[in-house]
Amino acid sequence: MSKLKTLKKQVAPFEKGTTKESIWQLVNTLVPFITLWVLAYQSLSVSYWLALVPMVIAAGFLTRIFIIFHDCTHYNFFKSRRTNRIVGTALGVITVFPFDQWGHEHTVHHATSGNLDKRGTGDIWTLTVDEYKAAPLKLRLAYRFYRNPIVMFVLGPIWVFLIKNRFNRKGARKKERMNTYLVNVLIAAVAVLLGVTVGWQQFLIVQGSIFMISGAAGIWLFYVQHTFEDSYFEEDKEWEYVLAAVEGSSYYKLPKVLQFLTGNIGYHHIHHLSPRVPNYRLEETHNSIPDLQHVPTITLATSLTSLRFRLWDEDRKNFVSFKDVKSLPKTKISTEAKPEL
Repeated sequence: MSKLKTLKKQVAPFEKGTTKESIWQLVNTLVPFITLWVLAYQSLSVSYWLALVPMVIAAGFLTRIFIIFHDCTHYNFFKSRRTNRIVGTALGVITVFPFDQWGHEHTVHHATSGNLDKRGTGDIWTLTVDEYKAAPLKLRLAYRFYRNPIVMFVLGPIWVFLIKNRFNRKGARKKERMNTYLVNVLIAAVAVLLGVTVGWQQFLIVQGSIFMISGAAGIWLFYVQHTFEDSYFEEDKEWEYVLAAVEGSSYYKLPKVLQFLTGNIGYHHIHHLSPRVPNYRLEETHNSIPDLQHVPTITLATSLTSLRFRLWDEDRKNFVSFKDVKSLPKTKISTEAKPEL
C-alpha cells in the first residue's frame, strides 16, 4: 500500500505540459478533421460509400478533439486557466459538450469512480448482483435495456450528447448555466451556417455520420476502461483513490494509429491517478514508472469480452453477466444507483 501511495508523487513531474506541444496538437487534430470533413462532403456527389471513408477517419479525429476538450476541462492543456476555458468552450461546440457542465460531472466521476456509495454522476449505470436480484421487475427491465449494446452505443450518443447536454443540471451555478446556453447558441449558429452553405441534407449526412461513429467510439472507450472483469468497486469506508485509479481504470493497449486518434486515453490508469497530466505525456509517464506498467491491461481483442459484463459481484470482486447470477440466492438491495448514460 505504501508503494501505491508514492505513485502520485512519481507522476507529479509529468503534470506539466508545454504551450508548443499543445498548439501543435490542436493543429495536427483540427486541420485533418476539417480537411476530411470537406473531402467527405465533396465525395457525396459521387457516392455515400465513397464519402464514408473520410467520414470514418474524421470520426477518429473528432474523438481526438474531444480528448483535447477533456484536457481543457481538467485545466492541464494550457498553463492559463482562461486559455483552457476559451479553447475548451470552442472545442465543446464541435463536440457538442458544454465546457462547465462536463467539467463538473467529470470531476465528480474522478472523485467517486469505483465508490459503490457515490454512484450516479458522470458514470455508467452499474448495479451489484445483490441490488439487481432484489430489484423490482420494472427496474431490472430498465437496467437490461440500458445495458443493451445497441442502446448504449447507438442510442446513447444521441441521448447524452445531443439531448441531455443541452440542459443544465439541477443546482448548476450561473456560470455553468450561462456556458451551456453559450455553447448551445454557438452550436445552432454553426449548424445553420453550414446547413445554408453546403446544403442541409449534405450537412446532416456528413456531420451525422461522423457524430454517430465518434459518439459510439467515445462511449465504448469510457465503458471498456472501467468495465473489465477484475475492476475495482468498494463501499465508501473501504474505497481508496489510488487503488480506484490503478485497479479500477484499465490500460487499453491500442495500435499506434488508434492510440493517436484516441489521444492516449488508453493510459486511463494514469489519467485517473493524476488528471493534471496532459494527454500527450501519458505514454511517457507510463513508460517511465515501472509500477504503472503492472496494471489491468486490455487489448482490442480482449476488450470485446467486456460486452458480457453487466453486474458487479461484491463477493467475488469482479464483473459478471446476467447469466452468471441466475442461480445465486436473492438478497436485500443495499444501494440505490441511478443511470447516467
